[in-house]
Amino acid sequence: MKLISLLSLFILLILMSCSNQTVDRNVSIIPQPSKLEVNDGEFEITKTTKLYVSDNVLDGTARFLSEKINSTSHFELAVVNEKPKKNYVAFILSDSLELTKEGYQLKVFESGIEIGAKTPEGIFYGLQSLLQLLPSEVESPQFVQKMKWIVPFVSIEDEPRFQWRGMHLDVCRHFVPLENIKKHLDMMAMLKLNTFHWHLTEDQAWRIEIKKYPLLTEIGSKRIEGEGHEYGGYYTQEDIKEIVKYAADRYIQVVPEIELPGHALAALTAYPEFSCTGGPFKVRNVWGVEPDVYCAGKEETFQFLEDVIEEVVSLFPSEYFHIGGDECPKDRWKECPECQKRIKQEELEDEHQLQSYFIKRIEKVLLAHNKKMIGWDEILEGGLAESAAVMSWRGEEGGIEAANQGHDVVMTPGNWCYLDHYQGDNRVEPVAIGGYTSLKEVYEYEPLPKELKFDKQHHILGTQGNVWTEYMYTPDLVEYRVYPRLIALAEVNWAVPGNRVYDDFIVRLDNIHRRMDFLGINYHIPLPEGPVNKMVFIDKIHVPFSNTRDLKMVYTTDGSKPTLASNVYSQPLIFAQNKTIKIATVLETGKMSPVRTIKLVQTKYVDPLNPEIKGAGLLERYVEGDFKKVEDLDAVNDWTERVNVMRPSKKMKRDGHKITSASVFTGYLEIPEDGIFEFSSNLDQFFIAGQLLIDNKEEVKRFSRNNSTIALRKGMHPVKLVFRNNIIGGWPQAWNGPSVRFRLLGEDDFVEASSEMYSY
Repeated sequence: MKLISLLSLFILLILMSCSNQTVDRNVSIIPQPSKLEVNDGEFEITKTTKLYVSDNVLDGTARFLSEKINSTSHFELAVVNEKPKKNYVAFILSDSLELTKEGYQLKVFESGIEIGAKTPEGIFYGLQSLLQLLPSEVESPQFVQKMKWIVPFVSIEDEPRFQWRGMHLDVCRHFVPLENIKKHLDMMAMLKLNTFHWHLTEDQAWRIEIKKYPLLTEIGSKRIEGEGHEYGGYYTQEDIKEIVKYAADRYIQVVPEIELPGHALAALTAYPEFSCTGGPFKVRNVWGVEPDVYCAGKEETFQFLEDVIEEVVSLFPSEYFHIGGDECPKDRWKECPECQKRIKQEELEDEHQLQSYFIKRIEKVLLAHNKKMIGWDEILEGGLAESAAVMSWRGEEGGIEAANQGHDVVMTPGNWCYLDHYQGDNRVEPVAIGGYTSLKEVYEYEPLPKELKFDKQHHILGTQGNVWTEYMYTPDLVEYRVYPRLIALAEVNWAVPGNRVYDDFIVRLDNIHRRMDFLGINYHIPLPEGPVNKMVFIDKIHVPFSNTRDLKMVYTTDGSKPTLASNVYSQPLIFAQNKTIKIATVLETGKMSPVRTIKLVQTKYVDPLNPEIKGAGLLERYVEGDFKKVEDLDAVNDWTERVNVMRPSKKMKRDGHKITSASVFTGYLEIPEDGIFEFSSNLDQFFIAGQLLIDNKEEVKRFSRNNSTIALRKGMHPVKLVFRNNIIGGWPQAWNGPSVRFRLLGEDDFVEASSEMYSY
């Protein structure tokens, strides 16, 4: 047995010696460096430490470190041009280093700290690793008493795997102020991300000032929400310059996106003459795809876009210019005489080739400005412009096709890179667009498709996290969706697959958590999942909890808010009387998630009624009008009464931007067996057996997050359904019509309450 143990230890030591780095829980850097060696000892940066720069081009990077230290310790490190013999941080440019353009070396030893690279970018990335080796308080905007800036002795040699390491941000669906964009840029710098893709125009808003066309922001930056209020905001050209400089100081290129030929309703509302129909239009206040697009038959359209591009390129020195090119319906082009004339004149086969013609004309404009075009993978349709690069978002197929054709590609498929997806149970998380992409799934994404031939792999530039803000109503919600998943993508972009281990990443993530706390970033902590907010039971109840990262959870049952000293959840809780559970997830740093409150209510089965049934369906009281609140229905006197079999009528479906009705349904729902049932609904309110079971009246109805339970006997139970056919938070409730679903507690699948289950 001893021989086996010694042999196992020997093998482990060999494996450790073969590894390209030493793993040390006290040395946490994200993204993981290519080679990292931790040695005994540490160096302390003090107020007498000098910052040496081998070239004045590095002065900005040296000041970056000095300002970090100064903000928390109130002493300023001097920048010098002659290297001291000891007690220094040296930034050294050297062409002799065997590194790529963005690679760096970082060495910490007794005399000081040396960061070497071939380029200023490499030096800056070396500094970011140094900052992560320092105490997290280096990110504090406030003075920290008696702070010691200790750095462990390390030797690092590091370089990125991919050249495009990005974050996309849609500011059209919801506006993001400058100070919040700067927070994202600070995080990008920390994570060695180098491309900020700024989505500036959409159907729902035009956010960038164009001086030649002032109505783009005077009219196109505002919309009237379904709730009745005006929502707006835009960036002046001075704002744009400020962000571009802020990003450049952190070696981040800002790539603008001006959508064309689709997703253009905000522009067409301001200038309807560039559409096929001539309008009039309203800025769209519903998420989704708009059929009105730029007219491809009018020369005036192209002149307008050339003028816009001329102003935009003057603001963005980036190599690339994003033209969108996605989700362009061809309906208007098919009906437009001028578009059809263009198809004949240019000898095009169809509207798909007309889109290709449109894109290729814009490509020539961009080439004249020395810009490379990049667009979503729909720009492949009808033939790809010769110099264009592609962002593959509808899976990986478009990226593979483009790379095989010799085009550069940014792989950003929705399954892994869309940060607007849920990252937890949609019953407890803030409402999102849908989908589910966990932190682990993001981390395990591989941007190089197996199907791509080796000689084409160099066309894969990298990947980015896409942040579509339809359901990110505040800057805090943007941060909540983005972090920590963007942190995982940063490591995907930088480190080779063999150097990425998820469990190790999770340990290192706590170092970034602490820094985000100082930066005031609202990152996601997995919420306790399992029960809904109200659980009923007959005799006793078992209440299980889990979370998406198997983190520690603490709880109370006395109504108090849980603390770090509260009970630690370890197994399902069992109760035989009414209780209120308050429970939260806890990170290793001690920070807690928002608290969930679950009410446990002992109850009895509700007996069914034995009504006289007249027919299938429900009685409906229907009225046309735009009702902002459920309470507004109390004043309605002109209801139309009718029988409805709960199939959405034409009145219930979307009619452009007009949502015009409200309904109150009453009758009976047949419950198939005795049991405790969980109900889910997109209604404003759902009553059953005389109880208001689900109240969604102030919520976005895309997904029900107010599921509740009730104990019912088999048979007919009275129901009341309150349904406003309106828009809340950009989601039209009429999209799917009223829905009630239920399941027996403990079962996986919900059953849709069908017409046959209702009666009156």
